[in-house]
Amino acid sequence: MARALGYDVLIVDPRSAFATVERFADIGIMHDWPDEALQTLGLDAHTAVVVLSHDAKLDDTALISALRSDAFYVGALGSRKTNAARIERLTMVGVTAADIARIRAPVGLDIGAQGAAEIALSIMAEVVAVQRGKGAR
Repeated sequence: MARALGYDVLIVDPRSAFATVERFADIGIMHDWPDEALQTLGLDAHTAVVVLSHDAKLDDTALISALRSDAFYVGALGSRKTNAARIERLTMVGVTAADIARIRAPVGLDIGAQGAAEIALSIMAEVVAVQRGKGAR
């Protein structure tokens, strides 16, 4: 969906069992740890970062790297309960309240999404809204 909207897409996941060419044939894949990859990619004000792994050791470090950048959008998949636990973990490692407030979580516009396609739609709708200056929550 992101590619259909004109975005360049890159999947960063060290778990080669999940990020495979068979699943994502026409998308770039990096099998690096997210924090390392994001530091080398040169995230800027034209970058959106969405973490989706449901694995705190991947998502938290990716979020910290994204928050240290000028990325215009930083989002994280997960329930409100998951997000509350994430905020607690990030706070414990020194992420400021102002930086935590930049995280769009639960990610996406609340459209009552069910299933992967609708979740992708809600995420991309929010990314576009934020990029166009319409993303206030």
